[in-house]
Amino acid sequence: MSPLARKLTVEFIGTFFLMFTVGMATATAGTLAPLAIGTTLMVMAFAGGHISGGHFNPAVSTAVLLRGKLAARDYVPYIVTQAVAAILAGLLVRGMNYGPADAMPVAGSGTMLVAEFLFTFALAYVVLNVATADDTANNSFYGLAIGFTLVAGAFAIGSVSGGALNPAIAIGASVLGLFAWGNIWIYLIAGFAGGAAAAAAFRLTQPAEGPKRVGGHAKGDVSLRAA
Repeated sequence: MSPLARKLTVEFIGTFFLMFTVGMATATAGTLAPLAIGTTLMVMAFAGGHISGGHFNPAVSTAVLLRGKLAARDYVPYIVTQAVAAILAGLLVRGMNYGPADAMPVAGSGTMLVAEFLFTFALAYVVLNVATADDTANNSFYGLAIGFTLVAGAFAIGSVSGGALNPAIAIGASVLGLFAWGNIWIYLIAGFAGGAAAAAAFRLTQPAEGPKRVGGHAKGDVSLRAA
């Protein structure tokens, strides 16, 4: 298996289980759903971070790309793989008859856009700082920090926007019927903008952390833990 195929396989597995947990937990775990979802992201980050970077989120991939730790040629395969995994997981939950009867109630589009942008920014910013920065290299807490950022976001804005913080999850949740398709543009704009803003903030606050060029490529291009 090629290096890229290995990374995409890990991204598929992590995103699939993240979306599967979103679908099942919202149907069965009630107010504790954010804990299940954040824990899944945590364990999948620990499991796959050393191989693919453990993005499982197009917003995070965007942030890592702009931060200089993801090869441009791998960006589209990453986000396509993440989207396909989320769609298939959403279809599976729906096929198991755990899909909701109606889309969850949310706030107005402007409020949703702000909420999703801010917490997607927070998630991507945490990823960049705990999993790609030289000062935190080889730490043992990166998965906890990432997972609990998602837990905090889901608790804080779950009733406002659904707390996707992830364009792929937003697509999967729309396939499932948890989110209304009419709101998909909000999740896409907020997600990609949040990831881009996080990369800008990281580069602004840590100017010494620019990509290190080795043989024409950025050192640690894809794997966050290898950076």
